[in-house]
Amino acid sequence: MNRADRIDGGLMRPVLNGVRVIELAGIGPAPFCAMMLADHGAEVIRIDRPGGSDPLAQDQRRDVLLRSRRSITLDLKRPEAVEIVAKLVETADGLIEGFRPGVAERLGLGPDILMRRNPALVYGRMTGWGQDGPLSDKAGHDLNYIALNGCLGALGSEGAPPPPPLNLIGDYGGGGMMLAFGFVAALLAARHGGEGRVIDCSMAEGSAALMAGMWSLTHNAMWEKGRGQNLLDGGAPFYACYACADGRFVAIGAIEAQFYARLVDALGLDGDPLFAAQHDQSKWPAMKARLTDIFATAPRAVWTEQLLHRDCCYTEVLTMAEAPTHGHNRARGSYLEVDGWLQPHPAPRFANTQVVAPRMWQRDSDRLEILAEIGIADPDRVAAEQRL
Repeated sequence: MNRADRIDGGLMRPVLNGVRVIELAGIGPAPFCAMMLADHGAEVIRIDRPGGSDPLAQDQRRDVLLRSRRSITLDLKRPEAVEIVAKLVETADGLIEGFRPGVAERLGLGPDILMRRNPALVYGRMTGWGQDGPLSDKAGHDLNYIALNGCLGALGSEGAPPPPPLNLIGDYGGGGMMLAFGFVAALLAARHGGEGRVIDCSMAEGSAALMAGMWSLTHNAMWEKGRGQNLLDGGAPFYACYACADGRFVAIGAIEAQFYARLVDALGLDGDPLFAAQHDQSKWPAMKARLTDIFATAPRAVWTEQLLHRDCCYTEVLTMAEAPTHGHNRARGSYLEVDGWLQPHPAPRFANTQVVAPRMWQRDSDRLEILAEIGIADPDRVAAEQRL
């Protein structure tokens, strides 16, 4: 290990220390990707739009997705603003944008132009449908993208409409997280003597890749029934959530035989013929109905006291408000407050590595410093002085 990678106390520097990324402001998956990179030491400069970039955000200073960036507000319809971005790109390792296909090119910030100025640039493009194809120019959101790849259709109960799974699958899992992986992979290639790369990250394709395990189950005849009737979609009585007497919920994930045996024993069902054959799917509806009745007889705290120590893949289903107060999460420091705003701790963790302390975002907070770094005077100030 190079001694330069060590800091005071013997800790290693954050894994993305020294990486510089330009983020063209957007919503959802691209900011999530930028947050992930910033959380692990990358210097991310967010190019925001006049008036803000998120029409749903009442106060972007509370937006956890925007944490730990420097920022500058630029009107990309002005040539001088486009030139500022291009000069910043010359100093950067990568750029992230979440526009519809063709928008960056019309602004003069497409990959062909910017990579002529920085051949090693990693240019990350985040869209719903991809850069080409019949739907590439169509509007959509997470729910639309996961609807056309079989993901949404696999969720929920039989006979009911599929429930929107927040926007975790398309935006953040198949989108932002996939773009972060692609960015780091392309960065490694560039730093090993290769050229820069353009990443075509599609939320529809990224979330389809998350379904690889379901395709494996299908090919092995383990996912043959309709929605809500299979092993991992709530059909299995030993992999489901149940309501308790107090209206709270518990989650059971006793898939393996030893965990199932402990669950059955802890519930006093050992020897009951209904629960003798764990994978007899003809008995699953009756098993689930029985467990539903059992869990409804006592409040959640009682089931936690009875089942948690049995190591049978039991957990409480916590609300967002409850999660930070759970003993395990407190012990790990899984949540933290930044400027008074509660939020998840950066993840994943790296052993013996300095943790980047998140900070909430402030609009245009670093404008003069950023411009000075590339030797440009503030164009807004110059214009104002010329009008005097």
